Formats: sequence, structure tokens, C-alpha cells
Amino acid sequence: MGFDRKYLISALGFAAIGMCLGIFMAASHDHGQHVTHAHILLIGFVVSMIYAIIHKLWLVGFTGALARVQFVLHHLGAVGIGSGLFLLYGNFVAESKLEPLLSGSSLAVLVGVLMMLWMVLRAPTSK
Repeated sequence: MGFDRKYLISALGFAAIGMCLGIFMAASHDHGQHVTHAHILLIGFVVSMIYAIIHKLWLVGFTGALARVQFVLHHLGAVGIGSGLFLLYGNFVAESKLEPLLSGSSLAVLVGVLMMLWMVLRAPTSK
């Protein structure tokens, strides 16, 4: 399975999780997780969907180690941010204890974006 399809599947999974959290907040009338909801949808769904499109249109055949590491980093970061924010805004864990998870996850997403940029810059251009 190519990275375009892997990203598409994960994007739709993040969309389902984000929507479930949104529906839960609406039903409970408790919108305390709105930051978590937004991050799951933006980093998980939107960015993953954009990466799927990039792989489909510009990175066809990019299956090497760089693409695999970028895929894993993005997902570790997205899951880490979503989980960390859920624990933080749910008042389950103190912010000081979540800081390493949230900062490390944010850096993982950033490095993933930079790696994607590098792959796009290195991809052959069509004429």
C-alpha cells in the first residue's frame, strides 16, 4: 500500500475520532475539549489528507526510508498531541507532567513537515 493510501486511511480515522469528540461535546454541553477537537481535526485529519494528496500527485513512488520515517513521525506527533491535549483539558494529568509529551509531539509534527518539504523539493518535476 502506498503512502497516499496510508495517509488517506489515517486521515479518515482522525476525522472519525475528531467528529466523535465534537458530537460528545455537543451532547454533553461541555466544550472543554474544543482545543483537543481542533488539533485532532487539523493535525490528524487535514494535514494527513494534504500529505495523501502530495504523495498521490507529486511523490509517486517515494517509498524509501525518508518517507517511512516521515510517516511515523507525523503520526507519533499527531497522536501524542491529541492524547496529551485530551489529558490536559480533561484535567486528568497536570500540565507540568504533560509538557514533555506535548513539546516532543509538536517537534515531531514540525520535523515531519520539514521532511515532507524536503521530499517535495527533491521530487522530479514534470514537464
